Amino acid sequence: MISYDTKEWFTFIFHFHKSDTVRKLFPILIAIGVYAAVIGYLEVEYFKVTKNDYIHNIPIMHGMLGFVISLLLVFRTNTAYDRWWEGRKLWGALMNNSRNLAIKLSVILKDENDRKFFRKYIPMYADILYKHLKDEETSKQLFEDVALEIDNHKHKPNQLKRIMYQKINDLYEAKKITGDQLITLNDELVSFTDICGACERIKNTPIPYSYSAFIKKFIFFYTMTLPFGYSVSLGYFVAPVVVFIFYVLASLELIAEEIEDPFGDDENDLPTKKISENIKKYVEELI
Repeated sequence: MISYDTKEWFTFIFHFHKSDTVRKLFPILIAIGVYAAVIGYLEVEYFKVTKNDYIHNIPIMHGMLGFVISLLLVFRTNTAYDRWWEGRKLWGALMNNSRNLAIKLSVILKDENDRKFFRKYIPMYADILYKHLKDEETSKQLFEDVALEIDNHKHKPNQLKRIMYQKINDLYEAKKITGDQLITLNDELVSFTDICGACERIKNTPIPYSYSAFIKKFIFFYTMTLPFGYSVSLGYFVAPVVVFIFYVLASLELIAEEIEDPFGDDENDLPTKKISENIKKYVEELI
C-alpha cells in the first residue's frame, strides 16, 4: 500500500509510480490517438464533412451515453472500494481480537510454557491468513515445529485454529482455566474464523463477468465513435481529446479492478503483511 501525504497536490500531479494507469494504458492511448487523427483527417480533408451534414448530430448521442457510462463507472468504483474497505475493517478486527485474546491470556495463564505457546501461535494465524489469501506456499513457516503439524493440502488457517483450540481445551481439562474463561476465550477464537471466511468471500467472489465485460465494451465503442462526431468541430484536436476521454474512463475501470481484490501485491492493496507483523509485535508485548 502506498503511503502518501493527502494534503500534497503537486506530488500527485507530477509523480508517476509503477502502477500508474498512464504506464499501463500508454500503448493503447497511442493507438487511439492515431486512430482518432486518421478519422479526423478523412472527415475534414477527404470527405469534406461540414456542419450541415447529419454526422454533425452524432455528439448528441455521445452526450446521452456519457451520462449512462458515468453512472456505470460510479457504481463500479464504489463497489470496488466497498470491497477494499471491508477488507481493511476485517484486518483491523483481526488485530483487535488478537490483542484482546492476548490480554485475556496474559492475565489467566500463569505457566510460562502456556504463555509461550500463545505468544507464538496467535500472531502466526495472521501470518498464515496473509499468505493464504495471496495463495502463497504456507508450508515454510516462521517456526519449523508448526510446519510439521500443518498439512499443506488442507485449509491452513483452520488447522492452526484447531491447534489453538485444542490447547485451550487441554488447559480447561487440566483445571488451569475455568468454564467461564473457556467461554470467553472461545468467543475470540470464533471471530478468527469469521474474519477468515469474510476475507475469502471477498477474494473468491469477483464482480460478475458479464458486468465487467459490458463496461469494457461500452468504454471501447463509446471512445471509438467519438472522432466521427467531433472531428467536424474540433478538427485535428479530436485526437488528444479522444485520448484524454479514453484515459479517464479506462483508468477508473483499471483502478476498480485493482482494489476489488485487496489482498494481492498491487501497490494499492491492503498492507496485510505489515498488519500481521504489528500483531506479532503487540502480542509479544502483551503475553
